Amino acid sequence: MTETVIYLEDIDPIILFGSNNILLDKIRSLFPRVKIVARGNEVKCIGEEGEIEIFSERLNEVIDYYRKYHRLDEDDIERLFSDEEHIRKAAEGSFEEVIVYGTNGKPIRARTIHQLQLVKDYLNNDLIIADGPAGTGKTYTSIALAVRALRNREVKKIVLTRPAVEAGERLGFLPGDMKEKLDPYLQPLYDALHDMIPYKRLETWIEDGTVQIAPLAYMRGRTLENAIVILDEAQNATVSQLKMFLTRMGLCSKFIMTGDTTQIDLPKKNESGLLQAIRILAGIEGISVIRFDERDIVRHRLVKMIIRAYEENEKNSPGKEDENKQ
Repeated sequence: MTETVIYLEDIDPIILFGSNNILLDKIRSLFPRVKIVARGNEVKCIGEEGEIEIFSERLNEVIDYYRKYHRLDEDDIERLFSDEEHIRKAAEGSFEEVIVYGTNGKPIRARTIHQLQLVKDYLNNDLIIADGPAGTGKTYTSIALAVRALRNREVKKIVLTRPAVEAGERLGFLPGDMKEKLDPYLQPLYDALHDMIPYKRLETWIEDGTVQIAPLAYMRGRTLENAIVILDEAQNATVSQLKMFLTRMGLCSKFIMTGDTTQIDLPKKNESGLLQAIRILAGIEGISVIRFDERDIVRHRLVKMIIRAYEENEKNSPGKEDENKQ
């Protein structure tokens, strides 16, 4: 057994250990074979020499990460202790680029490997397909790119759309006019925009058509030019709807489709246009297909475990093969 003391410099131990030692507990869980005792600006490590060397290296990378990006949470800790690609990209400063500044002045950056890939692929492709679990920042990152392009006058408008898949209720039975019926489906898009555009300016842009938010069905017959167009929840668009959407692409436009092919709400999963699009469009020049995974989840720490549990349950459920054939 080896005992080593690491002295913390240029970082407040409260930041590294977290409130009520929540980050320290996360670090301990990732190195169960190393006894870690933190006191003031000292971290004492007891364990096998090889394990302590790896731990010391990772801890220094976490400290360097905070110096570069001025943030640290449980997700950052987990990625920096376990994801080699994320560690390399962080050391290179790849996550430093600010996509856009939010309404509170907070910088919005890519936080994960696949968010970073989305930002980079956006520069070289006119159609991006981002598939992956909930909470991975697919739509939020896409909207940040759209807001940046609008502010930089690279495009004249942003168009955000979603398929209005009914979850057990008919739209006709919901109260209010058509806008009031549909707004609940579109609220996540409004939420993201409010994070990035001041309220009054957003209202003005919505009124003059600079920012348009509408159900997918409203895209029929349109040609969308000089625009960034984002289709959210694309897994719930049928094959014909998605073909209709993709053929709306006009000159000087970029299209981004985001969705989760494990959460298809259509009666038959094989009717999902997103599944077909990924299969037949991947490999075409100018089209990027990005597969997000649980490593990209930036929501509550339980979301990752919930998704993992559902995936395991689905794998082990009888009749799964028959369901996929429907």
